[in-house]
Amino acid sequence: MPEIRVAIAGVGNCASALVQGVEYYKNAKEEATVPGLMHVNFGGYHIRDIKFVAAFEVDKNKIGKDLAEAIFTKPNCCAKFADVPHLGVKVSPGPIFDGVADHMKEPFNVYDPAEVKSVDVAQVLKESRADMLVNYLPVGSRNATRVYAQAALDAGCAFVNCIPEFIASDPAWSKKFEEKRLPVAGDDVKSQLGATILHRNLVKLCIDRGVVVEETYQLNLGGNTDFLNMTVEERLKTKRVSKTEAVTSLVPYDLPTRIGPSDYVPFLGDKKICYITLRGRKFGNLPVTITAKLEVEDSPNSAGVVIDVIRAVKLALDRKIAGPLISISSYAFKHPPVQVPDSVAKEWVEDFIRGKRKI
Repeated sequence: MPEIRVAIAGVGNCASALVQGVEYYKNAKEEATVPGLMHVNFGGYHIRDIKFVAAFEVDKNKIGKDLAEAIFTKPNCCAKFADVPHLGVKVSPGPIFDGVADHMKEPFNVYDPAEVKSVDVAQVLKESRADMLVNYLPVGSRNATRVYAQAALDAGCAFVNCIPEFIASDPAWSKKFEEKRLPVAGDDVKSQLGATILHRNLVKLCIDRGVVVEETYQLNLGGNTDFLNMTVEERLKTKRVSKTEAVTSLVPYDLPTRIGPSDYVPFLGDKKICYITLRGRKFGNLPVTITAKLEVEDSPNSAGVVIDVIRAVKLALDRKIAGPLISISSYAFKHPPVQVPDSVAKEWVEDFIRGKRKI
């Protein structure tokens, strides 16, 4: 199969997990069950077919480094699980805009625009012949995300939106990609086994078993820069919408819900701890309470999902499919253009791989 040429916006912990994962699984056996992967072979594409060709960052300590080195540069704290060889991809200075909150300028070691000039993102994408741009900017990067999305359009490459800024699920933006005959997937990636997917399935279980859910909440703690960035509530508006709708969309009635990042605990590093509580009524109108705790390494938890998304987008490019990719977006993202139960989304993806579903 031809290689899949991928550019990355934001060389943080999630990018580190993705780049390491491609190296770690490059020799995965297709006939085996492989821990951490949903698909070793996705429509004919193996993980080793993914090649990184460009990267954009605002951290002056990462800019100019090879991507293989930049992914391990502080403040990144993603666990190292693969030795990544020199990739020949120099990290470029990307535009700042609102990608950096005031309280994150120092932790992110942001370059001085008077000393460093941002590259023309669209030009770099063209020169690197990128098939797609994966958006890993910090939560709250509304304007910066749209700058990168427009750059992808201008360069003629697809866009994968992993953060809770609405592009694929925004009719105006999805139309732009459709008009350019380019696919777009998003928004806000689900982890492989994360707080949202667990919460969704607990709620779905209650609904399917005749339990009326009266209220539910989800509290998340973490110690990486993602959680530090989200200590400012102003940057959390779309994040709360994305995570809340991912759960409430499964419930056929109004459900009091509170979901979102709760605190930054520095010594947790890249570890994320989630607490979920549901309260409801079962047979005889008697009460039932479910409580769950999930503890994971945060950044690698989404990488296996993104590896599938990248290959789905490449299939769409091969098949000349344009606009929002409904199947993989419903399967892999919290705020897709169409919300369906996860079991349905999984069937859609398998049908998409086989060519039985167009999008």
